[in-house]
Amino acid sequence: MKNKNFYNEYIEAFLKQNSKLNLISKNDEKFLWEKHIFDSLAIEEFFTKFPNAERETLLDIGTGGGFPAVPIAITYPEIKVYPLDSIRKKINAIAQLKEELNIQNLFPICERAENLTQKFNLITSRAVAPLKTITEYAMPLLEKNGYFIAYKSIKTQEEISDAQKILKKYNAKVIEIIQYDLPLKENHTRNLIIISRN
Repeated sequence: MKNKNFYNEYIEAFLKQNSKLNLISKNDEKFLWEKHIFDSLAIEEFFTKFPNAERETLLDIGTGGGFPAVPIAITYPEIKVYPLDSIRKKINAIAQLKEELNIQNLFPICERAENLTQKFNLITSRAVAPLKTITEYAMPLLEKNGYFIAYKSIKTQEEISDAQKILKKYNAKVIEIIQYDLPLKENHTRNLIIISRN
């Protein structure tokens, strides 16, 4: 894992971009570590439970301001991370962060998910769309034996129920739900929904 100074450099560079582009709300800036970076790095819980998961490539659908893609790329230099968003200014901001911080395993893509043809070992998505919608985008891009990791809040069971038809369509299933808490005073329980397909 990178040292704390590197994360401080990243936070500084991100806030500079945010002042121009409003990638996250101004209110969230003071909780950047707790709400966005810490949350992004919850993928460590997945790696702990699935230590044999292939992790050569990771696609982050609807990356927005680069969460979870950029913190993952910083923390796991062995993974080629592809932040994907169709909004050019967001991808430009991530490209700028890549250059400024010399994050060599980060490959931003400005495109819609349905236009991609490459397949990935891991796919993530955080706060983008309902599970059924994002699963429809993710499944065709997932390598055989790959994992889709959806970052979700407390409505997890409801979203999984709504996604059953799509999961069936792709012969995919929820194999694990990993619960964790953000380091905030008020209760912020989050979930990683882990999906694999046969």
